[in-house]
Amino acid sequence: MMQVTMIGEDYEQDIAPLLKSFYPKEEINIKKYQTETEQALSTETTLVLRLFLDRFKVSLYEDAILTKSEEEILSEYPLTRSIYRNALLRVLYQLLSDYTKEALPWGIMTGIRPTKQVLERLEDGVTEEDIVKYLKEEYYCSDEKIALSLNVAKREHEILKDLSYQNGHSIYIGIPFCPSTCHYCSFTSYPLERSQHLVEPYLMALTKEMEYASTCLEKPLSTIYVGGGTPTTLSAKQLEYLLTKVDHYFGIKGLKELTVEAGRPDSITREKLKVLKDFGVSRISINPQSMRQKTLDLIGRKHTATQIEEAFYLAREIGHDNINMDIIIGLSGENPSDVIYTLDRIKSMNPDSLTVHTLAIKRAARLNTQKEQYKDMEAVRVIDMLAETVKFAKENSYDPYYLYRQKNMAENLENVGYARHGKEGIYNILIMEEKQTILALGAGGSSKFVFHKENRIERVENVKSVIDYTERIDEMIQRKKDFLRNSVKDL
Repeated sequence: MMQVTMIGEDYEQDIAPLLKSFYPKEEINIKKYQTETEQALSTETTLVLRLFLDRFKVSLYEDAILTKSEEEILSEYPLTRSIYRNALLRVLYQLLSDYTKEALPWGIMTGIRPTKQVLERLEDGVTEEDIVKYLKEEYYCSDEKIALSLNVAKREHEILKDLSYQNGHSIYIGIPFCPSTCHYCSFTSYPLERSQHLVEPYLMALTKEMEYASTCLEKPLSTIYVGGGTPTTLSAKQLEYLLTKVDHYFGIKGLKELTVEAGRPDSITREKLKVLKDFGVSRISINPQSMRQKTLDLIGRKHTATQIEEAFYLAREIGHDNINMDIIIGLSGENPSDVIYTLDRIKSMNPDSLTVHTLAIKRAARLNTQKEQYKDMEAVRVIDMLAETVKFAKENSYDPYYLYRQKNMAENLENVGYARHGKEGIYNILIMEEKQTILALGAGGSSKFVFHKENRIERVENVKSVIDYTERIDEMIQRKKDFLRNSVKDL
């Protein structure tokens, strides 16, 4: 366990992710005090942070003996919280990097949107040279991650230049049902075999929220993303009902993009794929995660690797010409050779885009709640796995077009979306770079309202439980109404 004592100002939420990046397997215990007292220090203390208005001191202890201490006085005016935070994190990073002999590829950049600042600077006309200097000096990012961020941001800039995103909005529709729950998953999802009776009432409530969503904003609609869960867990008839309502309330033909997560191959049928095609769905995902059968079995996937290929070729046969595939690196028991095997199988299918996720285990995921069961099955050489995906993408004409990060990611890495030219997921860019208001409909939906003039974002959330959402749908709608009553004019 790492024991941290914080005296003075409260920066727990800022330092905790950085500490976890250096010590991913350690429990981090942070004790906070307003003033320094004798009880604040103990023989267990590893780090002491003394944080005052315009200065701070960071001290590192080993076996109760002071090994290193750094102090900094800040002269910037006005001294904002972000300036103080980054200065503190740089000192803490340098101290821990020297002590552990480790360097983090993203430096002190622990947020989930590393390209957001890069894209904003490109849009403001800042030169690439100045952006590189900024990321190096402000965040200690590695050359490799700076190059990746720039490449992604430039691609995003090119894709968005003809989209009047500030004057539009997008919609996310959540279908929280799955064939079964994967062991790494912490999303709101309900295995269908136990939740079949909830589907029809849920769709009725969702229809009611869609009806409201079609009237609450005057901005034109850019994209719709139907995610989950696994939307294709719905029957063909239910999918047809859902898309009929989507078309009725929003008009599919006028969209820049309509994506449906087909996801699990054990939820895909010819009839469902035809429904998606007939309604003009422009982009689907069929997600292997891994092509190793032993891995699929271990993570709770109730299908075979062969079914993935069958579902993909069936989608092609029906006419789907923009298919994404997701894989996860860092899955239990895997090593780089397993990732190479998965990529080889994907190469033969030749999808239009490939999204590479690095495993991030959330608290509610089975891989965490039952971690003793998987303790001898940790993935090895995850950085090498990532290198194989980068190589594969380059050799097969997939360019990176969006990226994001999550807490507790293996090796402090990232998720990257690759696509061939013209096959990018526009919604992915809009949501990750927070470029546009997103109305999120369904259980667990978190609507994000972007106020461009004020550089401000506000969220309005729906309840996560399907039962609560269905029973309280009027309240979910009222939450948005109450928020927009005084805010819609500023969006």
